[in-house]
Amino acid sequence: MEINQEELTNLIELISSEIKQFRDGDKSVHPYDIAEQLLELRDVSSDDYEKIIKKIPNDLFAEVLSELPDYVQEETAELLSVKKLADIASKMDTDDAATLIQNISEENEEISQTILESFTDADKEMLEQLISYEEDAAGSYMQTELFSAKIDENIGVAIKRLKHLKEIGEIDNIWHAHLVDAKDKYIGSIGLEDLIIFEHDLKFSDIPLEKHRKFFINHKADIKDVVEMVTNYNLTSVPVVDDNDRLIGRITSDDIYDIIEDSATEQIFNLAGVNDEAEQEEDMYEIGKTRAIWLGLNLITAVAASLVIGMFDSTIQSIVALAILMPIVASMGGNAGTQTLTVTVRQMALGDIEGEDARATIYKEVVISLANGLIFALVIGVIAYFWFNIPLLGVVIAASMVINLLSAGFFGSVIPLVLQKVGVDPAIGSTVLLTTVTDVVGFFSFLGLATVILL
Repeated sequence: MEINQEELTNLIELISSEIKQFRDGDKSVHPYDIAEQLLELRDVSSDDYEKIIKKIPNDLFAEVLSELPDYVQEETAELLSVKKLADIASKMDTDDAATLIQNISEENEEISQTILESFTDADKEMLEQLISYEEDAAGSYMQTELFSAKIDENIGVAIKRLKHLKEIGEIDNIWHAHLVDAKDKYIGSIGLEDLIIFEHDLKFSDIPLEKHRKFFINHKADIKDVVEMVTNYNLTSVPVVDDNDRLIGRITSDDIYDIIEDSATEQIFNLAGVNDEAEQEEDMYEIGKTRAIWLGLNLITAVAASLVIGMFDSTIQSIVALAILMPIVASMGGNAGTQTLTVTVRQMALGDIEGEDARATIYKEVVISLANGLIFALVIGVIAYFWFNIPLLGVVIAASMVINLLSAGFFGSVIPLVLQKVGVDPAIGSTVLLTTVTDVVGFFSFLGLATVILL
């Protein structure tokens, strides 16, 4: 992206102005807006970008950096001093700090380790635990900052403690008091809006059990389970417990929204045969290489379809109209299959297709495809008859249309279900496999029927 000098100057002044506003305590300035403007500046002037980020106060940059993509976080090790990075990480929420350290380690393991060593032993152990989780484990998205209270604690005392923690900046975005017993085992959560209606001289144990919210997740659970829980029950946060049911952290809704967006992006990219992580790279070679792999697979499937056409070369030479109509059969099958595939993969991602639902999904897609096949078979059959004045040619393409759309509906729903069954992401390989099926079935049925009926 290119901008003129005046636009560049205005952008730098805007960022500088918002930094000053934040320093002055203006709450209308949001770190996300600064992050977006920094990304724009980074693209047009790396030198000015570097100068600006070195001047941003560490407490603000801690929030801004949390809003920036992973690849930008990775490069901070080259632009900022280790001391500044360590101070920035110390001002982040624990989940964001763990992500930053992990991203920096991708480029520079030594610097990430130095940052980690700057924390106290307790904080270092906690961050190492967060980093050690599997990528899809709930614990990897957990932050340890939360407000908990013992079940026998006085409500008024707990509220004063919460006020103090807020004043010193220890906790933020608190919606619940998470209740634990003497051994820190999770009991339930009380919303702050419910808490204020109880007398302050009462204990938490005096609050009726029906007021307790008891949604929680094990730290080793799949993050998809957390996403389902948050979306199904409109939760703002989910407490996380260890294998002994002790409260160890929480996952907040803003992280869940990011996961949902990332998941949707990944599905779209994968269905197009594109690697979502590679597309974030700036290296055109890396992007081109990952795309080339899928194009290579697609070339193999295209050759397979061409071999089918080659089997009927004499038929095509005898009736030139077949060459004109062939793309129609393949195109209709491909589009019908893509519709089925997209719907099936998306429903699987949302958890709407499980167990016995698979059979119902296949049945529904086959019936829909068959109905559409019959409708468009009639349309193209009539068109082919009047176009080439060959009555049986209309019959051939109509029958082929029904066969191909039927197979598109069946395989469009079966392929992702089978891939999931064998442990492969349905969004990754489904498109290539389905294209092969619709092309081969379409060409074989059309040319095969033409050979039998017309010659």
